[in-house]
Amino acid sequence: MEVDGAAASVPLLKWKSDFSRTFQYYLDKSTPHATGRWLGTAGMAAIYFLRVYFIQGFYIITYGLGIYLLNLLIGFLSPLADPELEGTDGPALPTKGSDEFKPFVRRLPEFKFWYSITKAFCVAFVMTFFSVFDVPVFWPILLFYWIVLFFLTMKRQIVHMIKYKYVPFSMGKQVLSDLSVGGFWHWAGMTTVSM
Repeated sequence: MEVDGAAASVPLLKWKSDFSRTFQYYLDKSTPHATGRWLGTAGMAAIYFLRVYFIQGFYIITYGLGIYLLNLLIGFLSPLADPELEGTDGPALPTKGSDEFKPFVRRLPEFKFWYSITKAFCVAFVMTFFSVFDVPVFWPILLFYWIVLFFLTMKRQIVHMIKYKYVPFSMGKQVLSDLSVGGFWHWAGMTTVSM
């Protein structure tokens, strides 16, 4: 009897291993395609919200999803080494103009941020098929409470950004302007000699 159970689990383990490997392969292939990934997640979010709208229920699931997304957003906007949370001996955010420039490193990288959001929408969507999760609530109160929580949390985060002088977003590659011959020498701290 034990041998039959073990023999039956071997194909299941092989299938699980193959599925996991294939899933990871496609996940790795999607890494450089940020726009496509986010558009797919936006489509999944739209499908979820349409389902909740037409069913007129599952507001508590949506509220929990909103709190989880807010938590992910804070991780995405926060630096890896937060000076308020830990006294770092290593690299830290510059607090004065004379401090050395250190690039912003997120506590939650963009890919993990996207992946967590996508998983959250998928789990919430599946939960809408089970009536046990459709707890009757007065949704305007939940919405109002979430909006207040969002603004208070974002205010705290923005104050933190201003205090430690960091911006969690960069719009493309930094380019030096005016790199003409004279501009380069001036930028490098040297003067040109005219003959």
